[in-house]
Amino acid sequence: MAAESAAFTPLTLPVLPLDDEVVLPGMVVPLDLSDAEVRAAVEAAQAAARSEPGKPRVLLVPRVDGTYAKTGVLGTVEQVGRLADGDPGALIRGRHRVSIGAGTTGPGAALWVEGTRVEENVPDPLPGQVTELVKEYKALATAWLRKRGAWQVVDRVQAIEDVSALADNSGYSPFLTTEQKVELLESADPVERLKLATRQLRDHLAEQDVAETIAKDVQEGVDKQQREFLLRRQLEAVRKELRELNGEQEGEESDDYRARVEAADLPEKVREAALKEVDKLERSSDQSPEGSWIRTWLDTVLEMPWNERTEDAYDIQGAQAVLDAEHAGLEDVKERITEYLAVRKRRVDRGLGVVGGRRGGAVLALVGPPGVGKTSLGESVAHAMGRKFVRVALGGVRDEAEIRGHRRTYVGALPGRIVRAIKEAGSMNPVVLLDEIDKVGSDFRGDPAAALLEVLDPAQNHTFRDHYLEVELDLSDVVFLATANVLEAIPEALLDRMELVRLDGYTEDEKIVIARDHLLPRQLERAGLDGDEVKVEEGALRKLAGEYTREAGVRTLERSIARLLRKVAAQHELGERELPFTVTAGDLRDLIGRPHHVPESAQDPAERRTSVPGVATGLAVTGAGGDVLYVEASLADPETGASGLTLTGQLGDVMKESAQIALSFLRSRGAELELPVADLKDRGVHIHFPAGAVPKDGPSAGITMTTALASLLSGRLVRTDVAMTGEVSLTGRVLPIGGVKQKLLAAHRAGVTTVIIPKRNEPDLDDVPAEVLDKLDVHTVTDVRQVLELALAPATSGAEPEVPVAA
Repeated sequence: MAAESAAFTPLTLPVLPLDDEVVLPGMVVPLDLSDAEVRAAVEAAQAAARSEPGKPRVLLVPRVDGTYAKTGVLGTVEQVGRLADGDPGALIRGRHRVSIGAGTTGPGAALWVEGTRVEENVPDPLPGQVTELVKEYKALATAWLRKRGAWQVVDRVQAIEDVSALADNSGYSPFLTTEQKVELLESADPVERLKLATRQLRDHLAEQDVAETIAKDVQEGVDKQQREFLLRRQLEAVRKELRELNGEQEGEESDDYRARVEAADLPEKVREAALKEVDKLERSSDQSPEGSWIRTWLDTVLEMPWNERTEDAYDIQGAQAVLDAEHAGLEDVKERITEYLAVRKRRVDRGLGVVGGRRGGAVLALVGPPGVGKTSLGESVAHAMGRKFVRVALGGVRDEAEIRGHRRTYVGALPGRIVRAIKEAGSMNPVVLLDEIDKVGSDFRGDPAAALLEVLDPAQNHTFRDHYLEVELDLSDVVFLATANVLEAIPEALLDRMELVRLDGYTEDEKIVIARDHLLPRQLERAGLDGDEVKVEEGALRKLAGEYTREAGVRTLERSIARLLRKVAAQHELGERELPFTVTAGDLRDLIGRPHHVPESAQDPAERRTSVPGVATGLAVTGAGGDVLYVEASLADPETGASGLTLTGQLGDVMKESAQIALSFLRSRGAELELPVADLKDRGVHIHFPAGAVPKDGPSAGITMTTALASLLSGRLVRTDVAMTGEVSLTGRVLPIGGVKQKLLAAHRAGVTTVIIPKRNEPDLDDVPAEVLDKLDVHTVTDVRQVLELALAPATSGAEPEVPVAA
């Protein structure tokens, strides 16, 4: 009982403040006596100890930001002397916790306070949880001390069995902050204090592990960079020695992209973008995939002809002579190119070459059947203008990236075809031929035709952006020529951005000139012959064009000439024919066989299609140009009970409606035309268009079907030399149609001499070549009655009409 009462005896002690430092019980610390407050507290303790037994005692109190803690530690002054640096000092040992009370008086200049020793209740024996906590703390402390190499301290910690002393031992930990040590000091329960010390030590070890992992990774990275740097320096030294050995100059190194970009003649914005990519390249390693992307991009940018332009040949007459020499006919295109050059020359003369960042480019759409020279015309235009020429084939393209390019992040990314064409041409103002623009498709990869909208818009293409380059590309000085076979297949928005030029095919006279001046010399060279060995008379060429081929262009004609020359060359090598040899019209049958296309007018009258009533000759426009279209009509036998209208020949909805209109007109107005319309009520009508495998549509066969039905009912034959085209209305009016020029050229090729067209299409005759109009008798009509008067042959007097009957 006496000991317990002594434990609660109030203590009067001088205060020794510790700034930003905490001393826990059991710790022995040296203190510098040069500090006035420390020296005053030690001297006061020494003065009090003279009247009391034992060592001088002080109260060690932490002071954080000028505020004293509520709990201090009773410390005894073990020794007073000098520290290692020679300054006066005192060695003080912490004994136990003291709860600080009110201030009081005492000897010396120190602050005296009253305090009470804090009771620490430690269970005896220790519970299992506390025992496990002790083991955990010792294990953590041992792990930390071993990392620091403090093996002697490990044994000391392992020897501590008291829970309170073990928890207070963490006061030596240098990683604890002052706040954490104050928290340990003010924790009165030894078990709770040990839990707190264990948690603090565990957190520190976890942080230390993370820090060690980071430091290890950093060190490994530094070592790798140092190794890579060393190897690169060695590689540079080896390359330098190899260059010197081969006699090369050091400046020939092509990998210095920064020097190449700075030396290149690039636009300012392109230079800035290129230098940014060079900065990225210098920061990336060789193993990075981004490095290869940047190198490929920089190579592409440096290969582009940013400031390269060819001077246009402003010799307008010379350009026109070049076009005339390389292409016969095609006057519309030649005039348009001549106009473009004339306007451009005047703009340059007046200093208007560049207005608003745009130059005077052109976008022309050449639409026409195959074989008329659309593709070869592009090269002739470039030749006439003195520009570079490049062809871009768009047939079958379905990926939008083919036009705009791929994003650089894709594997195998490339710029679009437009950029590649500019790079291939080596100049910023070439003639670019977009071949087969009507064959462009679309699917899940996008619509290339939509991507072409910006390329072919003169108001936008001076700031064209390719997805791969991602810098502005000026296309306003490029002459774009687009070719197509079918106008309807070109999207309307795209067609609106181009100037349409139609190439409707050649007349027979033009074909003779082309064959004589262009096709024959070229095929003679390919056959290994010259003009002195084999000559082809104009009559033979005319027969080849008129009877062996029937097309809008000259591609099949060229193949026929090639076949003819191959046959002559083979016969000469076999010893069957002597050279020189002149091919006449009469030699064609023996050399290449019989003609394939004989005009209806040249056939026997009994073998002509129009030799029976109910057959009329119409005119149509196909993807291969104009063509002759026959319409056949028949009436069903009354005994079969068939009725109504039957249509065959793969007809579209518009053409089916035209047949219904023609039939309705004859039923309502047949009496006026003196036709036996009663047969139309009781018997089925069948209208057929031969070549049933070919789809057909459009309203222009209206008067042809009406004429065929009128011929069928009246028994009068349709004239063999007459062909017609026009839309019919329910009142018998003949309405205008399209493709007049192509249809008249087809009629001329087929040997037709009389053509019937709507009156409102009369202005279209200005586009038809004069030599064709001279050989055709063109009638313009407004009513079906006029058509029937012109087309139907006079009835044979006294003869019953022969009406074809369908089985």
